[in-house]
Amino acid sequence: MKILLTNDDGIESPGLKVLEEKLSGLHDVLVVAPAEERSGVSNSITFHKNIKIKKIDKNHYSCSGTPADCVHRILYRIIDGFIPDIVVSGINLGPNLGTDIIYSGTAAAARQAAIMGVPGIAVSVTAFKEPFYFEKAAIFIADNIMRFFENWKPDHFINVNVPSICADNFEVMITKPSKRFYNEELSHLIEPDESLDVSFNLVNVLHDNKNDTDSYAVENNMISVSPVYVQPFSDEKTWLSYKKNFKRK
Repeated sequence: MKILLTNDDGIESPGLKVLEEKLSGLHDVLVVAPAEERSGVSNSITFHKNIKIKKIDKNHYSCSGTPADCVHRILYRIIDGFIPDIVVSGINLGPNLGTDIIYSGTAAAARQAAIMGVPGIAVSVTAFKEPFYFEKAAIFIADNIMRFFENWKPDHFINVNVPSICADNFEVMITKPSKRFYNEELSHLIEPDESLDVSFNLVNVLHDNKNDTDSYAVENNMISVSPVYVQPFSDEKTWLSYKKNFKRK
């Protein structure tokens, strides 16, 4: 298969390199990733200025834009007519669970692929600091790439989180995204021109305790595989309530 690899940690990320190593032996792999870290940029697309895609070698390009930009531009076949059968984004340094995928550039690249009609997989390991067990995540993706491809439908992308622990085998759980609760601290200084210099610190993250969610899976040392809808929607009950109370005159 033809595979586009990207991420939000940047072209030099070790997770990206391990994933490429595991996939390139059996597949035609093109790597197009941000020139620098773009974590937390969500599904931002560059509209009002040009981006630069710089050739490193035949199979590697850096991009001045976002992860979604990397996917968006390449799907227009601007590099040697290359059109991927599937897009894989990662391996992200740190988890992308539940509400995290709203902010995640890693998830956004997979979402952008699905929006444009190509299967997209986002993959993360759950550690924030070394050791990162990238190889286990990369092997899981490589071993299951055809299964992901064959099961994909245009209404979703696939979000994978792999426990970053030293283990030979993991149980796989098909999950739903959890609801995450962020305990944050903000402080600020008032500068001489009266602008605010604001600092942000994430203290901890809690989540709902439902046993069918991605957070539950990784807490119990299972690989989480979540199909995530690309189309925003309201549940039927909420939609009907608004329809009832905002009638046209």
